[in-house]
Amino acid sequence: MKRTIRQLALYLWLIAIWQTLSDLKLWPPYLVPTPVSVWEALRFGFSDQTFWVGLTVSMKRIAIGYGLSVVFGIALGFMISSSAFLRDTLGGLVLSLQSLPSICWLPLAVLWFGLTETAILFVVLMGSVLAVTINTESGVAHVPKLYLMAGRNLGASGLRLFWHVMLPASLPHLLAGLKQGWAFAWRSLISGEMIFVSLGLGHLLMMGRDLNDMSQVMAVMALIMAIGQIVDRVVFETLENRIRRKWGVARTA
Repeated sequence: MKRTIRQLALYLWLIAIWQTLSDLKLWPPYLVPTPVSVWEALRFGFSDQTFWVGLTVSMKRIAIGYGLSVVFGIALGFMISSSAFLRDTLGGLVLSLQSLPSICWLPLAVLWFGLTETAILFVVLMGSVLAVTINTESGVAHVPKLYLMAGRNLGASGLRLFWHVMLPASLPHLLAGLKQGWAFAWRSLISGEMIFVSLGLGHLLMMGRDLNDMSQVMAVMALIMAIGQIVDRVVFETLENRIRRKWGVARTA
């Protein structure tokens, strides 16, 4: 509760500064709109269903793209961690690809899949899967050998050793990878939608720019930020709390 109050106070303080700068008329309103005009754009976007449609389309895409990245990323991370050969070869390639901004995959996506839904999902997948893979591999690598020895001495092996020892011990890194992967996937999706002529929040952002409507641009930006905050608080913080209660692991920073 205290954290929510502090964040709310910060946002109100920033809005007050924004309104003060707007009243000083340092910039023309069509370049820097007032908080009231942004709020009106946000309200109008929801009232005429435009934002609802864009939000629905974007959330459907992120659910598919991010879901695939989690499945592939976790599987690939455990594969790399279980083999010295894969760690020395594929692991190095994954680290190299991670340095690429997700937007770099867009030209390949267009060439391979055309201006289609699949191309956007490919960009989302490639923007997220590498972060999940790296953090999964790092989590397994940081499992203390003493835990593994204790598990084997107690009779655990194979799937039981993985489920009861390796997985809970690597959960802090794994959850950090999921959070980072979500952030990368969300950014990749918005970037792809800004370039593709398709429905979605990114497309609404570009429509505002093309119409020289900065109120709509900032309203969509606020909506994108709000979704990121909601997902982090509702989904990932809930997962962290459940993991701490079930496994007794420390909360990730």
